[in-house]
Amino acid sequence: MNGIKGIAAAFSTVLLMLAASFARADFALNMRPGVTPISREIYDLHMIILWICVAIGVLVFGVMFYSILRHRRSQGAVAAKFHESTFVEIIWTLVPALILVAMAIPATQTLIAMEDTSNPDLTIQVTGYQWKWHYRYLDDEVSFFSLLATPRAQIENRAPKGEHYLLEVDQPLVVPTRKKIRFLLGSNDVIHAWWVPDLGWKRDAIPGFINESWAWIEEPGTYRGQCAELCGRDHGFMPIVVVAKPEEEYRQWVAGQLAAQKSEQALSEQVWNLQQLVARGEGIYNKICIACHQPGGVGVPNVFPPIKGSPVATGPVDAHIDIVLKGKPGTAMQAFAGQLSDLDLAAVISYERNAFGNDTGDSVQPAQIKAAR
Repeated sequence: MNGIKGIAAAFSTVLLMLAASFARADFALNMRPGVTPISREIYDLHMIILWICVAIGVLVFGVMFYSILRHRRSQGAVAAKFHESTFVEIIWTLVPALILVAMAIPATQTLIAMEDTSNPDLTIQVTGYQWKWHYRYLDDEVSFFSLLATPRAQIENRAPKGEHYLLEVDQPLVVPTRKKIRFLLGSNDVIHAWWVPDLGWKRDAIPGFINESWAWIEEPGTYRGQCAELCGRDHGFMPIVVVAKPEEEYRQWVAGQLAAQKSEQALSEQVWNLQQLVARGEGIYNKICIACHQPGGVGVPNVFPPIKGSPVATGPVDAHIDIVLKGKPGTAMQAFAGQLSDLDLAAVISYERNAFGNDTGDSVQPAQIKAAR
């Protein structure tokens, strides 16, 4: 009798937990419906299959518990003796097969739709770098890098964490709503994975290989994600922010980006004084270089070399330019020739040669970078 009461108490506890979970407004442990037709199809499939599994579980365990309680020895039950039943074996083979087919048909339709990248309105090339993303709009000739914008003070626990800690960038990916957007995903170094949960899919970004996917975002908004592949140190510092805008606002943004690119090109043709270069270079260093070479240019012992007092930052200017442009094979030092403009490269090199006590007095001009390319 005590055993029966224990089972009943456990069953009641489970029911109360289920009731409490249904009463909650936010299903934090569930998938999110997302903001695209594909993401909603995936969510609906997930919920349908979940309830099918729940129904099967209730049925199987219900029969099992009923049999345990109804046919127990204390009630005088005697075990039946039989060897097999062809009818039962057919039923328990046929019914699960039909259920699987019924689930497979809509799932296959959704999978086929996910892979259909034909007839896009817009194509964006996404390239993963350690530890940032590069976006290139193939139809609009816009391109830029998107980097983590969370302040170092928050990362190093010197300031309170922000609302979107490690999920904020300096330049988000801006896309139009109600347009079919095709994504071409690749990598410049190691395997990354581009993942925005609200879009309903994740794709690996693999060196030397192009993966494709697409999205149709129905409503304007900001949707956040991150690299979902263990791509190395600072893997968690590769956020993704997608901002969906109505068509007219998107076109205005594109025009602004094209104007900014032309302005940057014009600035690269000017001669800058040392103070201007150092001021601009400090901002670039704090965005790109600080993760490895650290605040104060001290580096990480036995991992990343220091800038402070280094033979590169205090030696010949041409050697410094060369290593920043081309990187250093076999190390984490990337080639920045394709990542930064002539002006930004000149500024960050000038900053490194005149910060952290280096004080070389060298002023590197954009024209020198252009010539070194």
